Amino acid sequence: MVLIKRMERELCLATVEDAVRYQLFLLTHKQEASEHHQEILQSYIEKILAQFAPILVSYIWQNQPFNLKYKPAKGDIPAHIGGLTKFGDNIEDEWFIVYLIKEITKEFPELAARVDDNDGEFLLIEAADYLPKWLNPDSSINRVFMHCGELCIIPPLNVPEKETLLPVTSPTVLQALKLLSTHSGDFVAAKSIRAAIDKRIRGYPEKTQACLHRAHCYLPIGIAAVLKQNPGLVSAAVQAFYLRDPIDLKACRIFKTFLPETRTMISVTFTKCLYAQLVQQSFVPDKRSGYSLPPPSHPDYKAYDLGMKLAHGFEILCSKCSSTFPDSRKSALNDPLWDNFLSSLKKNDYFKGELEGSSQYLHKLLMAENYFQQTVINPQCSVVRSPGEEILSILKATNLDDFGKDACSLPPEDDEDWLEITPDGLEKILKEAKGTSESASTSKEEEQSYDLSEVTQSMKAFMSKVSTHEGAEIPWTSSEAHVTFDVDSFTNALDRILGSSSEELDSDDLEEEEEFEFLDSDEAFELKTDNQEETQDEAVGSLKSYMDEMDNELASTNIGKSFTTQQRTVDSGNMYSSQDTDSNLKDDFGAEAADLTPVDIDLNLVSNLLQSYNAQVGLAGPASNILQSMGVRLPENTDHKPH
Repeated sequence: MVLIKRMERELCLATVEDAVRYQLFLLTHKQEASEHHQEILQSYIEKILAQFAPILVSYIWQNQPFNLKYKPAKGDIPAHIGGLTKFGDNIEDEWFIVYLIKEITKEFPELAARVDDNDGEFLLIEAADYLPKWLNPDSSINRVFMHCGELCIIPPLNVPEKETLLPVTSPTVLQALKLLSTHSGDFVAAKSIRAAIDKRIRGYPEKTQACLHRAHCYLPIGIAAVLKQNPGLVSAAVQAFYLRDPIDLKACRIFKTFLPETRTMISVTFTKCLYAQLVQQSFVPDKRSGYSLPPPSHPDYKAYDLGMKLAHGFEILCSKCSSTFPDSRKSALNDPLWDNFLSSLKKNDYFKGELEGSSQYLHKLLMAENYFQQTVINPQCSVVRSPGEEILSILKATNLDDFGKDACSLPPEDDEDWLEITPDGLEKILKEAKGTSESASTSKEEEQSYDLSEVTQSMKAFMSKVSTHEGAEIPWTSSEAHVTFDVDSFTNALDRILGSSSEELDSDDLEEEEEFEFLDSDEAFELKTDNQEETQDEAVGSLKSYMDEMDNELASTNIGKSFTTQQRTVDSGNMYSSQDTDSNLKDDFGAEAADLTPVDIDLNLVSNLLQSYNAQVGLAGPASNILQSMGVRLPENTDHKPH
């Protein structure tokens, strides 16, 4: 049953790619769906959106804004408020929503939240290195919540007196909410897990400004008027141009809404993701459109190019809607919910002391109206307009003669250096992502003091690990803590499983034991009879003869030359290299014995790893992946570095 519900949830999210879902539940002992309960949840929507309006109104979303709607009870999921936001290519939208959910649960501790996306519990994926072993995609169902601004993970049967609330597999949402309402402090995730999530959302809400990019664009006056009243429409225009098809371009052969002769220079605010999508596109406009570009050497070529692309996006949006549509703004603002929302905005000092009727007050009021229409009104309502209808509505209600007069006082453009990543910058990003950020300047003494024995120790520790059907466990560091081993407990456990009495062994086991007695320890050899000793000597001698024959056969090949051999002492006090030893062996034991010098296993291991690492030429490969997973970072190879 749990598997079926999980499949239904994943199928629901799979219909919308790159989307994040968020649910806010009211922690009460009575979760019955009633009209009174719906009114309470609806009031929370107004409070939340009004509380966070100052940072939400000016935010530019990639595809869809953060929105909260009342969701009636369905199955074992009680009535709640929630929403779904498609973030597309801008992953920052998803993490900004995580920050919002965290702050909402901190501001309203009576609410508990769940957040997931197409990948499932992506918060756990972000903190995968610190999760307990019992937590996996199958065992995490309905166990991960945000409450009081903290990440909470409900372990299996964590509260003894509440064991009856939890089934053996996974709890239902109702069961999890009951536990959170009474024992929320017991379920706060480990500090390392919470730190991984906090690191990802660090810097918000100020970070939203760092994700913006301001650029000059040569645009028609109509688009300038639209963007002044609703800057968020730039995302819809960029997406329309970025995802254009031949049918869309037919509407741009001859522009009907945004004529090229009305162009003027304005400053447009993008997100960095939107700007990169627009600037990296190579596009030549149709000659019939009238959008001609100056030569690339022209100082304003980039502004002309960006404006031309953006104008195509706006024209595509307007071509997809009819010129006649209801005035949804008046319909939305006549809703009693708008009056309550506006009152909440004033209580939260949204207008920042601006006098009512001033230009700044009216601008903020217009932004709040757009925000209210996009996030508060039900999207299934017929009065909600498409981006194209919103654009045409603004054009009808705006006097375009007031625009295009302030081109000389434009603010400077933002730097584009963030579009290019240097090798050093990439290395820094990778180090920060792994949490092993180091100083950029490493002294030569530190590099020379690097101990390659750490490589062999880590590899030996890795080989000594016992793997399971889920894969091998790689040690993070070469120096591991000592493992305590209780011999008595181990033997008692074996006795309980296998039985301590030798009488329980059957005849086959006894015969097999006698057959392999020659493999026992030296102490056991002393206890054997003379007949058994002779049998063992024969077996050992036979095995030795096989080994000698194999050595002689391999001595005639070049396999031995591929290994580095150990240094051996021929005379006391005199050390000879493997080459000197080989010559002595040839004289004393014959040419076939020259290659029987013991192999230096550690040296061969390090040598082969270094050769493999050097062959990667700085790219990802098996050697670097294995060593880094064990916490070993090789120094930079400066032997062959060009000067």
